[in-house]
Amino acid sequence: MSFLQGNILTPAGWVVGQIEIASRILSIDATPTDPTTNALPYILPGFIDLHVHGGGGRDVMEGGDAIQTITTTHARYGTTSLLATTMTAPASDIERALSGIAEQMPVSGGGAKVLGVHLEGPFISPAKLGAQPDYASSATLADVANYDAIAAIKVLTMAPELTGHLALIRQLADKGIRVQLGHSNASYEEALAALNEGASGFTHLFNAMTALHHRAPGQVGAALAHAQFAEIIPDLIHVHPGAILSALRAIPQLYAVTDATAATGMPDGDYQLGRQTVHKCLGAVRLADGTLAGSTLTMDQALRNLVSIGLPLAEASKRLSKNPAEYLGMADRGQLVLGAFSDLVVMNRSLAIEQVWIEGLRFL
Repeated sequence: MSFLQGNILTPAGWVVGQIEIASRILSIDATPTDPTTNALPYILPGFIDLHVHGGGGRDVMEGGDAIQTITTTHARYGTTSLLATTMTAPASDIERALSGIAEQMPVSGGGAKVLGVHLEGPFISPAKLGAQPDYASSATLADVANYDAIAAIKVLTMAPELTGHLALIRQLADKGIRVQLGHSNASYEEALAALNEGASGFTHLFNAMTALHHRAPGQVGAALAHAQFAEIIPDLIHVHPGAILSALRAIPQLYAVTDATAATGMPDGDYQLGRQTVHKCLGAVRLADGTLAGSTLTMDQALRNLVSIGLPLAEASKRLSKNPAEYLGMADRGQLVLGAFSDLVVMNRSLAIEQVWIEGLRFL
């Protein structure tokens, strides 16, 4: 077991004192505090990233040992668990990627814990591909079941307006798969119908979906009016700070994702994103035509960005840990409480990472 001391962020607020950890949290011996009154480090729940395509020069779609590199890369930046995220591609490519993910899921001590899969393609609209390759297709229950049998699908991005998808949403939700609306040309009405059928979130809110207009509210309007959960990329490139703040006021459990690519943690240059070649330059990742293609965001920088636009540290932390954990229905991650997994990030007063602990093992 190990003992850490500092300003500890609990669901009830900040406390100062000591936290005792093994694989799970054994005790918290502390008293309520205002962390601005001392110079001790911050002890936060580990970050949970539900949208990760790559990192460290490797891409989820490679399969094989790429997942190991990706999980260790993101753990350096405070991500203690994640969903490995696929791209739109032929079925054989997706199956290869899922096999690589399945091999990594039982592994411990090798970086961020892989909780399962975010299947971002191929069940999306050809009209809203964004940086996805042009292999979009409609889904059937058999298609999803085939992929889920290889590696557990926790989140599935879907365009609800495609033939058969509205009826499929309820079937998938009943199986415990969280259907997110995204890469979609759906209207406000179509998005609302999908929510009523059991869709539970939105993929990279504002990006690759119908925008808000006062006479055609689109998918963004449906999210702002009705969503409990949605993911957003707070790199301050994908979404303007004002739009982030608007979404924070409207969507109770908005949470941050990186949409990170192989370029994350790497120098400027060319990288793979599924079958696409992307270029990293000036902190962004783009296709040759300039289209944003994922990001190089890390979760520690996402935290700092949210603080920079006005969120208190405790509120920003919740958007990176507690909210995504609750979205997946996990009570034992994303919060520092007795019995939860000992996934922790220790940050100094400048919000730079000092330590990362994953299930009680010190990674950094």
